[in-house]
Amino acid sequence: MTAKKHTWKDIWIVIGVGILVLYILFLIYPLFSLLKQSVMGPEGFTTEYFHKFFAKPYYMNTLWNSFKVSICATAITLIIGVPLAYFYNMYEIKGKGFLQIIIILCSMSAPFIGAYAWILLCGNNGLITNVFRNFLHIKIPSIYGFGGILLVLSLQLFPLVFLYVSGAMKNIDNSLLEAAESMNCTGARRFFRIIVPLCMPTILAAALLVFMRAFADFGTPLLIGQGYRTFPVEIYNAFFSETGGNYGFACATSVIAILITTVIFLVQKWSSNRFSFTINALHPVERKHAKGIFNILIHLYCYLVVAVAFLPQIYIFYESFRKTSGKAFIPGYSTESYKSAFKVAGNAIKNTFVIGICSLTIIILLAILIAYLVTRRKNTISNTIDIMSMLPYVIPGSVVGISMIMAFNKKPIILTGTLIIMVIALVIRRLPYTIRSSAATLQQIPITVEEAAISLGCSKMKAFFKITIPMMMNGIVSGAILSWVTIITELSSAICLYTIRTQTLTLAIYTYVLRGNDGIAAALATILSVTTIISLLIFMKVSKGQDITF
Repeated sequence: MTAKKHTWKDIWIVIGVGILVLYILFLIYPLFSLLKQSVMGPEGFTTEYFHKFFAKPYYMNTLWNSFKVSICATAITLIIGVPLAYFYNMYEIKGKGFLQIIIILCSMSAPFIGAYAWILLCGNNGLITNVFRNFLHIKIPSIYGFGGILLVLSLQLFPLVFLYVSGAMKNIDNSLLEAAESMNCTGARRFFRIIVPLCMPTILAAALLVFMRAFADFGTPLLIGQGYRTFPVEIYNAFFSETGGNYGFACATSVIAILITTVIFLVQKWSSNRFSFTINALHPVERKHAKGIFNILIHLYCYLVVAVAFLPQIYIFYESFRKTSGKAFIPGYSTESYKSAFKVAGNAIKNTFVIGICSLTIIILLAILIAYLVTRRKNTISNTIDIMSMLPYVIPGSVVGISMIMAFNKKPIILTGTLIIMVIALVIRRLPYTIRSSAATLQQIPITVEEAAISLGCSKMKAFFKITIPMMMNGIVSGAILSWVTIITELSSAICLYTIRTQTLTLAIYTYVLRGNDGIAAALATILSVTTIISLLIFMKVSKGQDITF
């Protein structure tokens, strides 16, 4: 028995070391290559690239632009998301199940598709623009620039606030609300004096997460920003400039991005620990029936917000069935855009599923092992792996892509331009979803279950595969589906790494948007959205109502 135990322990040490080596090779080494390139000039060590960034107002303005967008988007998402969560959880909303599904779909769609849809709606020749111009003789503000970026990000990210705050409100004890009512603290007064303070740790965590997401967003400002340059786009332009990229400067800006997002992440972790407290909801909140005009207003607010957020996806679907002549739409409807899409971008659709399935297979395998290591085999190695697995949360996708290029474009390992490097980047970026979901499920499984199986003659290895993994399956599948959704909608790292042979669906959409071929772009975007919807419906079926977390 002692020998077997020692062997099993050695196996997990080998697995842990193996995973640690993979992280060092495909995450730490690329980041080190990025850092090295940022401080190495033709004559050796230099801080010239950092000095260039901070010395020129143009580059500092891009940083300020990103902060400005992120701060404003965070404020708007809180203004929209917190009341929405309050109405949803405190009052009976008709069709609340359907409403929640649409909110989740809004949060998981690719942001740049939302930007593209709003261009079709409110661009120079958009539907809403033409209606206001031709029938009401009103010129609406331009969708391009700061306003457009803010609109798209706010509608994309408020569901995160809703989901987080809804989870917090479910933990509020109803007796606290009843006590407040008995003291004549009702309505808005109860909301601001009781509900908001109780949910403040979660609200703060959600706000910082939204800020980090908005700051690192790449696709939205790239499509709709035009002259309004943001920091992630500037990193991309510095590396892939048409006149020849300045790799040292691009790496320096990437290092600055990592430092900024790391500080934001650490602030989030500190605030979560500093302001957290435990609530035992012995009496969960009971939804009430609102009366009169208030009932009408909360229904109007909930459905209007969600309708506006989901409008881009509906309009993209509509546009995909319009007749086209060349690049222009003409009266009538057909499936010609879909036929053209499969003809010219069939390879991109195939690549999306091939790359996605390969990435997801590796993610599931690694997530199971890492979740078991960090939950059941806590030691220095597993703790290090746990920290490394969370690093991609604080690194913008474009930075991951650039770091991969810097590390693997020369001997001894040359991967640039291959499908393998895209798979590696996606695994690194999307693995945390499945790890977190699998670990959360494993923590709920008593270790005594495994011990009971072993006491009945089952080997530890057999107990792991026959007992533990099947019991983890719901968490594994739920996390895998969320990883899958983020894989197929990935743009920021893929745009740095792809070639014609490895182009994916998101890249094909982006390419046809730039070319002005809206019919094919809308058809491809609809295919991507439908795939996302089906994946999320499977998630909701498997997870049995489990909340999505990010």
